[in-house]
Amino acid sequence: MLETLGSLASSPWIYALVALSILLDVFLPVLPSGVLVVTAAAAAAAAGAAGPVPVQSQVPDILALLVTAVTASVLGDMAAYRLARRGGARLDRAIARSRRLTRAHERLGTALARGGGALVVVARFAPAGRSVVSLGAGKTHRKVREFLPWSVLAALAWAGYSIALGYFGTQWLGTTWLGTAISLIALFAAGSLAAFVVRRPTPAPAT
Repeated sequence: MLETLGSLASSPWIYALVALSILLDVFLPVLPSGVLVVTAAAAAAAAGAAGPVPVQSQVPDILALLVTAVTASVLGDMAAYRLARRGGARLDRAIARSRRLTRAHERLGTALARGGGALVVVARFAPAGRSVVSLGAGKTHRKVREFLPWSVLAALAWAGYSIALGYFGTQWLGTTWLGTAISLIALFAAGSLAAFVVRRPTPAPAT
């Protein structure tokens, strides 16, 4: 699998593939957007270490990859936010049946009302956390100016972390497949930690 992704990462089409995956995984969290970003960054690191060869112009540029990932992430967040904000009977019933979404509504509403959207940033790393937070912000009718800046910050943090893992992991370990594998483990570990933080009950306020 890593070899297949590696060959895709050496193609200019990787930008479109990364953007599409990130755009859609807010609705389909099973898409491997993080894996694609890490693999593309690892390919860029490997090509850079190999020196100025003809294929160099075909591998992802780190800055372009970062801009692509951040832009797609924010656009996907806002699409889910707008969809939930407009609502609809079917969507309302789906959210009402989900304890995760209901709990996210409560926590997100409180966090944004207090001017703190760190939950948006943390949830970006958790599996399906991005979907929960974006839909929750729309469903609770949070204002765009309350949600968008935190969405941008979350996208920067997630994309920067994923790219750094793939790039520096490959540079330090010196082997593309090993660097990519270790980087993916670190990415999933961050996701597990973020999921724990997001699901942790909010302490009751002192009386």
